[in-house]
Amino acid sequence: MKILFWGTPEFAVPSLRALGEEGHDIVGVVTQPDRPAGRGRELRASAVKVEALDEGFRILEPESARSGDFVQEIAGLGPDLSVVVAYGQILSREVLDVPAMGSVNLHASLLPALRGAAPINWSIVRGDTVTGVTVMRMVEQMDAGPILFQAEEPIGPEETASDLRMRLCEIGAEALVEALVLLEADMIEEHEQDESLVTYAPKIDRATARIDWACEPVAVSNFIRGMDAVPGAWSELEGHPIKFFQPEVDPEVVPEARAGTILEADRDMGLLVATVEGAVRIREVQPPGKRRMEAGAWILGRGALAGQHFE
Repeated sequence: MKILFWGTPEFAVPSLRALGEEGHDIVGVVTQPDRPAGRGRELRASAVKVEALDEGFRILEPESARSGDFVQEIAGLGPDLSVVVAYGQILSREVLDVPAMGSVNLHASLLPALRGAAPINWSIVRGDTVTGVTVMRMVEQMDAGPILFQAEEPIGPEETASDLRMRLCEIGAEALVEALVLLEADMIEEHEQDESLVTYAPKIDRATARIDWACEPVAVSNFIRGMDAVPGAWSELEGHPIKFFQPEVDPEVVPEARAGTILEADRDMGLLVATVEGAVRIREVQPPGKRRMEAGAWILGRGALAGQHFE
């Protein structure tokens, strides 16, 4: 099958690799243009572009995938199918209809649950115990197309969004390969999504990732794990933003202090922070301008003291 692949971040790389290894003809790889990154703001290629260069695939980097010239260019490649994995732009009906067999998308949730840009993060934040991947036919409405194939995956009790993303990108690649085998054999029965069951996973940013300590400890722990590692859950201490990682709920602590108060600052045990009707122990932090480190090391450097309050 001649495939036009669309993707940008590391999550999409296993899918591109798997489709190539399966023997599909990758007629082109569409990815976002190089963007400034890092402290030096130097241009950096996407993870998918790096993989495509290594494999010798044709690379297309349109600023807008809607331009008439670009639509003509991809039509000239003669793809049978477009496969989209975390590309980063909404595709028009004209673009979706270019391939003879249309366009399919790999989404990191069990649709119709968690439509949107950040399903992995929000599945952790919500405290879900099961998630998965969906291969769907694309329509103009976001993540609303008919379902072709799904695979479930459990979420571990201490799992972070980073951990889950690493597993789902591999599971998603396997699901894509299987879905395309069935699609070629005309053995897939597409079914529409149940709109009454739709939930959403909106894009996360720095503002979204600010911790509300006035929640129950499990909710705070889930939130911190769900924001790991980018953008990173954070809170201010004395006007300085601190990121938090590796949370643990302490079920034995019922604090009298207001939520956000540091109950303990111990070099071996880390930070213990009050929440509503409980507390969360933080094992790792990242102060501004510094690397991620053990909370004990930060405490030794006089980064935090018991009695201080996170805002």
